[in-house]
Amino acid sequence: MSRYLWNSPKDPPVSYQPASQHQHTKTELQRQAAELFGMEDALFVPSGTMGNLISVMCHCQERGAELIVGDQAHIHLYEQGGVAQIAGIHSRVVRNLPDGTFDLNEVESKIQQHFPDSHYPRTRVICLENTHNEAGGRVLPLSFLQEVRTLADQYKLPVHVDGARLMNAAVALGVKASEILRFCDSVSMCLSKGLGAPVGSLIGGRREFIDQAVRVRKVLGGGMRQAGVLAAAGLLSISNMVDRLQDDHRNAKKFAQGVQTFASSICNVGIDAVETNILMLAVNDPRISPEEFCDKMAEVTEDEMTVMGRGVRVLMNPVFGRTVRAVWHVDVSEEDTDLALQKLQYVMQKVHQK
Repeated sequence: MSRYLWNSPKDPPVSYQPASQHQHTKTELQRQAAELFGMEDALFVPSGTMGNLISVMCHCQERGAELIVGDQAHIHLYEQGGVAQIAGIHSRVVRNLPDGTFDLNEVESKIQQHFPDSHYPRTRVICLENTHNEAGGRVLPLSFLQEVRTLADQYKLPVHVDGARLMNAAVALGVKASEILRFCDSVSMCLSKGLGAPVGSLIGGRREFIDQAVRVRKVLGGGMRQAGVLAAAGLLSISNMVDRLQDDHRNAKKFAQGVQTFASSICNVGIDAVETNILMLAVNDPRISPEEFCDKMAEVTEDEMTVMGRGVRVLMNPVFGRTVRAVWHVDVSEEDTDLALQKLQYVMQKVHQK
């Protein structure tokens, strides 16, 4: 939980409220979320992975149905294949482009044309991700969303968006979330991550979609009694934590510029690709691996204390190839970013001394 949410006043303390008040708090969160999304209804669920799974299951009514999803999508890579493992849904992938979009001609070619021939599954939903994690937090253009919507309508298919960082996309584009979601039938949005809540996600969609989602949430074990304390944090997240996302975007860009200034001989970063709060940098010097780079950024040594006058731990993660991922959130300030750049300079000096 972010320091901001932890220190926020609660009157009365929601953890001591009766069950009816917990339900009221959760209902109010869902009401405000539906308004935020510009959708008929919303549902509070424990996690984004569950939110995506519930949404896909509601769109794909029969086992053996098929979804179309990007090959670098979180749903495809990082959710344990739950749509297949639990729901019996087949994923048909299309290649994600570097900006998180995909070629709509390829999407159309993957839509099953042969159903109800018994050899083929039936395409039931197209899944998007916005912002796109593996693409480094890239924002899907509104024009692309419009094109996806047009294609989906042509084949009478719904569109689901994994909007774990939906509000980052809205802030980056300077539009309301509902402006993005008008092209989509359903959404799953995380209240944690940049919005700073300790746990929880929200699903949005039509009322009958949410009615069904309630049933699916129950069978997946996501129905939570006395969840008001979590919903209260979620309410604070969507009301107080959205505008400050621009601080995370600015700090990520500042660090990227610092990488270009202080470490360009060892690390590469595409400044223009840093659109939100995620930065992907490539460690290209053979003297240090991405794993070693992350270890050096995270460790504090006596030499560092002597040279810098303090110890700084910067937590980054090697993800694929020689790429390292860094993410900004409510607990990483501009001052923290400046300290991270000082640590970067220190690590680069040590690499050059090898």
